[in-house]
Amino acid sequence: MSRVDPAHSRNAGLAAGALLASSATLVCCVLPALLVALGAGAALAGLVTAVPQLVWLSEHKPLVFGVAIAALAISGVALWYGRSMPCPPDPDAARSCRRLRRISVLLYGFAVASLLLGVTFAFVLPALNA
Repeated sequence: MSRVDPAHSRNAGLAAGALLASSATLVCCVLPALLVALGAGAALAGLVTAVPQLVWLSEHKPLVFGVAIAALAISGVALWYGRSMPCPPDPDAARSCRRLRRISVLLYGFAVASLLLGVTFAFVLPALNA
């Protein structure tokens, strides 16, 4: 079994953490707006009843987005510095290393897109309606 450098695994973990943090922005801001726009206000009421933490997330949007942006920044710096790290000479480990790099970049890109979508629904669209 080939062993992958822990730094590469850490980068994939950081990208996954950034995705988790940015998905909280989707849950707090995009999901409620989408449900209301689709006429599913009753579904939203049921969701808030089942998961009351959604209200807390919505009330603390700046904190939620601040944590997500910090997680993305840390993950982005780690990915940036990790891009030039050498992969192990073992062919299996090198293949695994390259795969982890691709996965990390894809996760990071999805996290950034999620955050931008959340910012749009939480801050941009309400400002346009004001």
